[in-house]
Amino acid sequence: MLSYADASGYAGFNMPEIAIVGRSNVGKSSFINLLADNKKLAKTSSTPGRTRLVNFFEFVAKDQNDEKKFMLVDLPGYGFAKAGHAEQNRWKDMIEGYLNKTTNLKAVILLVDIRHEPTIQDLQMFDYLFRCNIATTIVATKLDKVSRAEAARNKVSIAAKFKVGIDNVFLTSSEKKIGKEPLIDRIWQFVEGNDNENLGD
Repeated sequence: MLSYADASGYAGFNMPEIAIVGRSNVGKSSFINLLADNKKLAKTSSTPGRTRLVNFFEFVAKDQNDEKKFMLVDLPGYGFAKAGHAEQNRWKDMIEGYLNKTTNLKAVILLVDIRHEPTIQDLQMFDYLFRCNIATTIVATKLDKVSRAEAARNKVSIAAKFKVGIDNVFLTSSEKKIGKEPLIDRIWQFVEGNDNENLGD
């Protein structure tokens, strides 16, 4: 629906927004495509740091009696070591610019890689969202890259690092198409205003 490189280009949409943040190599585009039934809504790349805009995607759910919509907001990835300081600062400004300007944001989905412990940047982002009183859900991507036992251990570790309950960490694999339905249910809770609690509280 819209892409911009500066928050001044954002005028808002008359619908709820769910934003996605995460490190530049965490698989944000693949995660978006998973939510979109793998329709290749977002462009994927083997090169980290390719998302250099704030991108807005309209999601629509229909049933016999109703039509529900929300805007999925893809924020630039952070923590890409090869990006220069100026570029990293520009991405930071885009993320903070959006978060400071939006009036429709219902929640943020923070993506982490299940194979690794959350980075300092991940923890800083979660703390920033908590201090802004923004409801945040943790999603661990790339579930297909680890064994079932390792996934269970790492889920506990991720929950402990973020100081959230284990049930507040969702596991997904875009490759194996795992984890979409629980997340869609979670998103609708936020969109419909049934869950306003910050999960870090």
